[in-house]
Order: sequence, then C-alpha cells, then structure tokens
Amino acid sequence: MKELYKMIYQRKSVRKYDPALSISAEEMEAIKNQLVNLTPLVPDIRIKTVILEREKTTAKFGEYCLLLYSEKKPHYLLNAGYLLEQMDLFLASRNIGVCWYGLAKTKEKQVDGLDYVIMLAFGKSKITDFRKDAFEFSRKSMDEVWKGAFDEEIKTAVRIAPSACNSQPWFFESENNMINVYRTKKIKTMIPARFLSYFNAIDMGIVLCFLEIALLHKNVAFERKLLPETQTKAILIGIAEYQI
Repeated sequence: MKELYKMIYQRKSVRKYDPALSISAEEMEAIKNQLVNLTPLVPDIRIKTVILEREKTTAKFGEYCLLLYSEKKPHYLLNAGYLLEQMDLFLASRNIGVCWYGLAKTKEKQVDGLDYVIMLAFGKSKITDFRKDAFEFSRKSMDEVWKGAFDEEIKTAVRIAPSACNSQPWFFESENNMINVYRTKKIKTMIPARFLSYFNAIDMGIVLCFLEIALLHKNVAFERKLLPETQTKAILIGIAEYQI
C-alpha cells in the first residue's frame, strides 16, 4: 500500500465534476483490476464491490459510484473504511475525483447475501481539483489528535485523513514502542446522533489505512491488534494497538 503515500497529501473530496470529462474504458479496467488487489484489514470478512452509473443511485454528483457490500462481522465497518480509502487514494493518483457519500442510497440493499455499507462517488477530474500539500487541509491541531512523541511525518499523515463531515473522530497516544488508537466521542459534527457511531467506525478504518501507509512508507515495522468492539459511555473507545 505504501505506493499510495504521495496521494495522502493530494486527495480531496470532489463534489463538482466537469461534464466534458469522462472515465475512459482503459481507466475503468484499471479500477476493476485495483479492486481485486485491495488489502483487507480483516481478511475473513467477505465483501463485494459493485460499480454503478451514478444515476442508478441517489447520489447527486459523480459519473459512477463504487458500492461496498459486506458480511456484518466484528470490525466490518473498520474494514470497509480501510478498503475503500485505498481506492480513494488510487483514484486520486489517476486524476479521478472521489467523495465518500454516506447518505446516498441504492435499490440493491443486498448482493450475494452481503449487506450494503457505503459508496464512493467518483468521476474524471482536473489536476487542479486536488491538493498540493498538507497545508491546504482543514483539520484539528496535532495536539488534539495525537499525544506523545513520534515521527512527525507519520503524525501529519494521520491528522489529515478524511472523515464524515470532517468529524475527525480519532485520537492517538504513543509511548515507548506502542501506538494506541482510539475513537473519541468528543467531536463537533452535523451528523445525526443515530448515524454517528456507524460513520465514525468507517472513519476509523480510513485513518488506520492512512497510519499503515505512512508506517510502511517510513519502513517502520509494526504488529496490529484490533480491540474488541464495545458499547461504552467513555469518551475514548479503544480501536487498535500497534506494536512498533
């Protein structure tokens, strides 16, 4: 996955597309090939991806939509975010804009016994639709998302990960050779309360993807442990531990 590192700083949620541009047959073939080569967070969760013309969903922009269906096993939402973020970065590397589209609907709620989770809207974009560096991101300060000394480049990559309504529901602690990853409930967001834990679980999969791409880029070996999913009133919910 480390070949996607550069796109961490260039990706952008694209919501406006030039109708004069379209995805070529060769680009669509490359997209389909990439889909079968994604790295799962949880390998034993069955998933299926489907590409539809945008008009076959309720999405309001983009040329196509990439839908993900999944078994509802522990960590399936983390896995969904982790997988589709790889596609987000891959598509950006081809000048194909993407936007996570959480509230869009599809008629097919199940495919091959798997439940619909979320979709990406995407379409051919201009190079000017993407960012140039980390300074163009609107994100929390580093102190709000990471406690402890660690490689600053890796911390920056994590800080600029995308999330639903830019809610940024993550918090990291590093000490000695350990990184602890939490989902924090201390966020400001327009997401309705009934949807918040669902979309923020996907967000946590996205940020784990960013973290691991950055670790791989810096040649930092790690062992990951996903923590059991729990219902708690605590502000910080443990998601994963990384032994460095």
